[in-house]
Amino acid sequence: MSASHITQSPAAPARPTPAAFWGYWFRLGCISVGGPAAQIALMHQDLVVEKRWISDARFLHALNYCMVLPGPEAQQMAVYMGWLLYGVWGGIVAGSLFILPAFALLVGLSWMYMQWGSQPEVVALLYGVKPLVVALIFSAAWRLARRVLHARWLWGMFLLALCLHALEVSFPAIILLAAVVGWLMQQYLPGRVQSPTSQGHPSSKAHEPCVIDDHTAPAGGGRLQVLVIWTLVIAALLGLGGLAILVLGYGWPHVFSQLALFFGRAAFLTFGGAYAVLPYVFDASVQHFHWLNASQMLDGLALGESTPGPLIMVVTYIGFVAGWQAGLPMPDWQAGLIGAGVVTWFTFLPSFALVFLGAPWMERTRQQWRWAAPLNAISAAVVGGIVALAVTLGKHVVWPAGPDWMAAGMVLLALWLLLRVRVSILWLLPAFMALGWLLKLG
Repeated sequence: MSASHITQSPAAPARPTPAAFWGYWFRLGCISVGGPAAQIALMHQDLVVEKRWISDARFLHALNYCMVLPGPEAQQMAVYMGWLLYGVWGGIVAGSLFILPAFALLVGLSWMYMQWGSQPEVVALLYGVKPLVVALIFSAAWRLARRVLHARWLWGMFLLALCLHALEVSFPAIILLAAVVGWLMQQYLPGRVQSPTSQGHPSSKAHEPCVIDDHTAPAGGGRLQVLVIWTLVIAALLGLGGLAILVLGYGWPHVFSQLALFFGRAAFLTFGGAYAVLPYVFDASVQHFHWLNASQMLDGLALGESTPGPLIMVVTYIGFVAGWQAGLPMPDWQAGLIGAGVVTWFTFLPSFALVFLGAPWMERTRQQWRWAAPLNAISAAVVGGIVALAVTLGKHVVWPAGPDWMAAGMVLLALWLLLRVRVSILWLLPAFMALGWLLKLG
């Protein structure tokens, strides 16, 4: 009998045990560096290719949904994947373990920064990392622009957003305007907003069986109405209830209450991932509330780039510094820890709620999103916001009080290494730390 007759198709792997499931997401939270694109790619390699817990079609279907949600898409993907495998508790575990290692590490680094951030050695290390941060933001804008700005009207939306940022129009207002422009284009000029030809549906590709295959019912299945009601009730209790506790305990103008209100609102108003959130966060934290200054914000971005977990975890640092510098009648470290916890809670709670509310609908419909033009317009406006942020931060790096030609040279060098040579951030980060050390102390 020929080998083709005796060879059998591989069986689907067993559903991961709770210990294996918990262990994987904790490990991923400890090693996932390099931004959302790298984290999602790592998730795909692990869950789809190696472990075969999720089929490629289901993974990409979830990714399409998470990409149009406000907030950090990598963490939302972790919640979605956990929900598919183990229901609501699986989503909570996966989404939490994906960020907890980064939270603990950033709290520790923030404490060290506030204690010794003015020391010459620390200043020298951060001097090398700041130009790299500016280059990373420019490169993120470039890569997003190549994917998003595929029509002339989207270039127009991008330039309009850039001008509005220069006029200091608020980021939510720009996003709302972009959505309206996209909707009008969809209604009255549909021929100009057609997306590029989509590829064939991934579910048509042959693949080895998976735990959650193309047509497997998710572990998070069940009565949709019950899940929606419970999600709304619990999210309201944890979100609005948490805000009420802060307001009643500390008062409305208190820094903790303002941190909760702002970052809870930001979680619903920022589309396009971490780099899209940063312009809004920078404007509010530095220019409106004055929780920290531009130099401290740059230092926080440097710390955020050097730690695992979602890049948006830089908000943990912002909360810590805001609490530390508020002059509260408690130890500075305690105020910083509360501030970091409040910001992290109100930043990521909406991500859990949005996934639990939307994932069951997505799994039942399996249809393409119809609002392509408004979403494309929002993405184009996000590119404008990212470029505006990079320019603002770049001025603080290369022109703090006059031209800093060494810093400008490092920005250009980092851009060349990122975009042309494609060197990983894992190599660039220690290299630029060493370069900063040599330039300042060598």
